[in-house]
Amino acid sequence: MDVKVRSGDTLWYYSNLFNVPLDLIIDSNPQAGPSSLQIGQTIRIPGYETSQYRVQSGDTFWKIASERRISLDAIALLNPSINPRMLQIGEGLSLPVQVTYRVVDGNRPYDFNVLTTDLNELYELYPFVRRETIGNSVMGKELVELQIGRGPKVVHWNGSFHANEWITTAVIMQFLNDYLLALTNKETIRGLEIHPFYNEVTLSIVPMVDPDGVDLVLNGPPDGEFGEMALSINDGNTDFSGWKANIRGVDLNNQYPAKWEVDAARKPTSPAPRDFPGYQPLTEPETVAMAELAGARNFEKMLAFHTQGEVIYWGYEGLEPPRSMTIVNEFERVSGYKPIRYVDSFSGYKDWFIQEFRQPGFTVELGLGVNPLPLEQFDEIYQETMGIFLASLYM
Repeated sequence: MDVKVRSGDTLWYYSNLFNVPLDLIIDSNPQAGPSSLQIGQTIRIPGYETSQYRVQSGDTFWKIASERRISLDAIALLNPSINPRMLQIGEGLSLPVQVTYRVVDGNRPYDFNVLTTDLNELYELYPFVRRETIGNSVMGKELVELQIGRGPKVVHWNGSFHANEWITTAVIMQFLNDYLLALTNKETIRGLEIHPFYNEVTLSIVPMVDPDGVDLVLNGPPDGEFGEMALSINDGNTDFSGWKANIRGVDLNNQYPAKWEVDAARKPTSPAPRDFPGYQPLTEPETVAMAELAGARNFEKMLAFHTQGEVIYWGYEGLEPPRSMTIVNEFERVSGYKPIRYVDSFSGYKDWFIQEFRQPGFTVELGLGVNPLPLEQFDEIYQETMGIFLASLYM
């Protein structure tokens, strides 16, 4: 919601008027000096939208404010050209409405278009969210990173490294929405005060690493050369439900230089629906973007969300730091997922991250069954994963 600065207005005043934490308002308006607002300047108020109201017989600002449980000055601020002593029946007023509901519905097929729509709506409502394009997919789709918070501890989450594991993006996005709601409404999640995390943690989130692959699984092959290539790799089969790779048949989570040659020797040697590690490491734009992001952000910990198995892989070649065990034990406590330290698999993003940065890295396998997991599991998976999201902030 946008407001226009009046004489004497401050960001602190807006924080009190709308009951929104001051740091969220400051970060929503990086162009505005907190102590030097200009009259007529536009200020964005996070967590609010406006509704339109037509003046009825007998209405006054006081009556409308009382019925809507909003302040008189909030109405005056949004309607600077309206004389409150001379309201006209049928006259239109803008009223502030605090957003207390989710705009993200994760429990549906979650392709790149759904993600883009939800990101745009979240960014409009919560402009303190920083949004950056870290690269592009093979087909040119934006690989979006979101950053929330101003804390020194950078915690990273990502989803949909594998195409038919797209439900991980839906889970991340729904929790992100709940996190933003808790911040702007000064609420708790599972009894935890959320606002302190804003100044302790910077969240880095890449919700969909493989947008081309996700769209292929959910919507079928696109027109043109990329669709033809995918059909050829899939032996002409139009059922892409088993497809894990990116659009040109490279498994993005087998692309990292962490014993890549070991996996390459025992996996497909040409493009395939799953498991082909590429002809060499880091050939795909999606994997390059994620590697560069890790180098740029200095993650304090990294969580890659996959499906399925209800397990958490947390070690690599003994290079993981000792505190990784403490963290993963807390993840187990809050989710019921079983920690597994080592597994005979290499070249994943988690493996490479631990190898390169010696920081805690985790591959979290959500749900049980055969990928793609059915949406009937979404609510259960969401409840299990919520504890892991929260624990990654405080551990």
